[in-house]
Amino acid sequence: MKKRLLKISLVGKTNAGKSTLINNLIGEDLSIVNKKINTTEDLIIGIYNYKQYQVIFYDTPGISNLKTLSKKNNKLKQNLWNGINQSDLIVYLVDVKTYRFSEIKLNIVKLEEVKKKIILIFNKNDLIKKNSVLPKIEELNKNLNIEAFFSISAKKKLGLNKFKKFLLTKTYSSKWIYKENEISDKDDIFISNESTRNAILTLLHKEIPYNLKITNIIFKYLKNGHLKIKQVIEIDNPRYKKIILGKNGNKIKQIRQRSQNYITELLRTKVHLYINIVMSNAK
Repeated sequence: MKKRLLKISLVGKTNAGKSTLINNLIGEDLSIVNKKINTTEDLIIGIYNYKQYQVIFYDTPGISNLKTLSKKNNKLKQNLWNGINQSDLIVYLVDVKTYRFSEIKLNIVKLEEVKKKIILIFNKNDLIKKNSVLPKIEELNKNLNIEAFFSISAKKKLGLNKFKKFLLTKTYSSKWIYKENEISDKDDIFISNESTRNAILTLLHKEIPYNLKITNIIFKYLKNGHLKIKQVIEIDNPRYKKIILGKNGNKIKQIRQRSQNYITELLRTKVHLYINIVMSNAK
């Protein structure tokens, strides 16, 4: 049976649910998922392998980076366009609760510059009235060139099977880029670092900047099969250390425990996680 391939860039506003969607499509937690602005800093690739089909997802930073001129967001903007340029198809995810036609139209027009077909997905349909999506589809269909529309709930996994079947019809004959057992181009160290960053942003999302850096020091499997991980949280402001530590060190304990549990579940082995906090200019 001939191999088939499709490369997709997943774009949309921050918190539209891109990371949740890609995680539930792949069946593994690849992307950092929380409510902090622009939490998907890197171009995370998820891979869905099914029979002769391989579908590759580029999970890009928030679509606001299409037009930003801020130097601080240069990396985010570059990752967004890299994902779009590498893909065969663009999937634009919209939070149906915060739908704004004028905003979507501007973004779609910008995306049309790369001359690739665009699929639009309304996410979080479990939070709205059943028939409220149809008028939005009609409005968009009348004014924009969109290949297809879907209405889903990524969090509750509603409508995902229909979307997967559609994607398989868009695949083309090609050698696979990744091996059958691969689900991401990111290694376990990257994903474990993201797990700790996710834990920090989830527990302290209003107090800590989204672009804090987690560095791996030790990632070693022990003789008993357990995994020992040592990480460093790099901060650029001394006041963040006190916030991350929390009263009597309680907050850092919660962060460590949350991340450790997450990595244990993901890698299916007992994990011993150790975390230290340093200034980013520390030697």
